[in-house]
Amino acid sequence: MTENTQQKYTAEEAECRLVAECLAYVLTGKELSEEQVYGLAELTTEAGRRALEDAAAQVQARFGNGLFDMCSIVNARSGKCPENCKWCAQSAHYSTGCETYDMVDEAEAQALARGCAEHGIMRFSYVASGRSVRGKALDAMCAAMRRVKDSTGVSVCASLGLLGREELAKLKEIGLKRYHCNLESAPSHFPTLCTTHTIEDKMATIDAAHSLGLEVCSGGIIGMGETARQRGEFALLLRRARPVSIPINVLCPIPGTPLADTPLISEDEIVHTAALFRMVHPGVQLRFAGGRQRISREGQLRCMRAGVNGAIVGDLLTTIGSTVAADRDLAREAGYELGYEKDSL
Repeated sequence: MTENTQQKYTAEEAECRLVAECLAYVLTGKELSEEQVYGLAELTTEAGRRALEDAAAQVQARFGNGLFDMCSIVNARSGKCPENCKWCAQSAHYSTGCETYDMVDEAEAQALARGCAEHGIMRFSYVASGRSVRGKALDAMCAAMRRVKDSTGVSVCASLGLLGREELAKLKEIGLKRYHCNLESAPSHFPTLCTTHTIEDKMATIDAAHSLGLEVCSGGIIGMGETARQRGEFALLLRRARPVSIPINVLCPIPGTPLADTPLISEDEIVHTAALFRMVHPGVQLRFAGGRQRISREGQLRCMRAGVNGAIVGDLLTTIGSTVAADRDLAREAGYELGYEKDSL
């Protein structure tokens, strides 16, 4: 055995031992330490990463309910956003040719929500561009969401930017039980991606939502030039948000944005991230979101076996999502039953 081969086996053995140690922690209800999370994030050997996938599958089997939950969204307000998020086609700082309008046609939203209900997708979210939706615009959107909810029977969620307690209370009054606010990336990386608002601005909205008893959905985007360690940092940050659902987006570089030429992360990195998030968040719903069109079917199945147990289906704002039928086939192949995980409130 050469020295290089011996070093390789030693590295593989060390990583597999770390994964086994972390698995034992999680299965007994313990929370992984920062050191453990960073260790899992920075696994480099194939043996270590495969061990992590297997460990995440065991965690999913222990803490999951066997259901694959699908939700959908409508682009409720598009474009002209004053924020300078480098990944976003809707930012007014960049020329992307993005469609712009102040509020989606209510009949269109009604039709989309009704179609979701007919396919058994009972969670439907209004997602608006801009720093926040306030004042008369918020009142109009609340009224529209109430009518959509009452006429279709879907559970309506919202992602309307950086809101305070007063605005969130209006949403709660119309029957909204879950608010979405992505933290997007690690605190050490986010300032390189956006300078018009901060992680703490986002956390203030999330904390206000929790203070009103609302559930929180919060995730982000991977593949924006962050390191493996920063993905671990991001997974740890999400503990502060205490989300019931974590959407995992994979960057689709959009022409006209500063990230247009960002190298694509590999499929193995995507699977690794899904498994890492499952280990750090054992009972939280992990959702496929944007960027799935560049993941192979086998890659998606690996992610699902490693803990992804939900998806946002249909059109995804400025990128195209998957079809309901395709997701149903994938879910069954990955061993899930199709179902709707009702709000815990």
